Amino acid sequence: MTKPVMDQTLQMLDNRSRDIFRLIVESFLKDGEPLGSRNLSRALPLSLSPATVRNVMSDLEQLGLIYSPHISAGRLPTQAGLRFFVDAFMEMGALSEDERMVIDAQVAAAGDGRNLEHMLTEASQMLSGMTRGAGLVLAAKAEVPLKHIEFIQLEPTRALAVLVSQSGDVENRVVDLPAGVTHSQLVEASNFLNANIRGRTIAEARAEIGRIIKETQTALDALSAELVEKGIAVWAGQDGDVPARLIIRGRANLLENVTAQEEIDLVRHLFEDLETKEALAQLLDLAEDSPGVRIFIGSENKLFSLSGSSLVVAPYRDAESRVIGALGVIGPTRLNYARIVPVVDYTAQVISRMIR
Repeated sequence: MTKPVMDQTLQMLDNRSRDIFRLIVESFLKDGEPLGSRNLSRALPLSLSPATVRNVMSDLEQLGLIYSPHISAGRLPTQAGLRFFVDAFMEMGALSEDERMVIDAQVAAAGDGRNLEHMLTEASQMLSGMTRGAGLVLAAKAEVPLKHIEFIQLEPTRALAVLVSQSGDVENRVVDLPAGVTHSQLVEASNFLNANIRGRTIAEARAEIGRIIKETQTALDALSAELVEKGIAVWAGQDGDVPARLIIRGRANLLENVTAQEEIDLVRHLFEDLETKEALAQLLDLAEDSPGVRIFIGSENKLFSLSGSSLVVAPYRDAESRVIGALGVIGPTRLNYARIVPVVDYTAQVISRMIR
């Protein structure tokens, strides 16, 4: 909801309408159940009859902020109503000093002498535990200088390419081999790469190897040249693109308090979405558009639109302030946004500090 639209909607609501709308949304976020006029009249600070409350609810329905899931049922917020509530009414909670210390300690312990992926995995698990949603981290492959490469033959036509970066990260990928490859040819390819890639990034190494092969055709035979190209491409990704890794922890949290078949179907769709590897890098685009936390409710988040889930996501950055990954929490639309936003925001800040 844009700010002009939000301001216009606010002007159309008097204090009574705002109180009723707020109670409907807060009840939904708490237990997911519709709130009826009788219960609303009892919960309101001012004494209003159920009939008066129903009139106000009718006005809120016309504005598209609430709806009735069944005939004669209470009311639930629409997706537009949830967005309006988040933008106009919700007060973000503040992390206590103890909570900050817990996040600092867990991220620091995970990153102490270990690789980045381990730290991000632990961060994902921590987000899940602190928010009762599914913690999600997208880690982009950084262009880091290489230290060593080795090929280990697994089968006659398959080998394991082991690449070690100067920072100590190890990447293992299986590559296909042409028929008839010998152990000595694998060793020759490894030796050639190690003599020419040390200290270079993937992009630099690919350019250098290509230059050498073109200038000195006798440096490698055709088979070894193919292995060299595969050894470089396996880290860099198809056509030189940089692949991303998705780390998810806490999916069991998404099944809590799920009873209705409709809710079960939505969670099933979400699990299917989470298994889809294509377009996950869009999470970086979502996070990069804003310096802080972004909230996507239901179909606002195209990655998980089928499940109608919500995503709270924030970027983390390297020493040059470039966005190199994103982390967040995904779950049903009735997430505890006021609680989750500061947790995601502070965790992203801590991760950014750790990797600089």
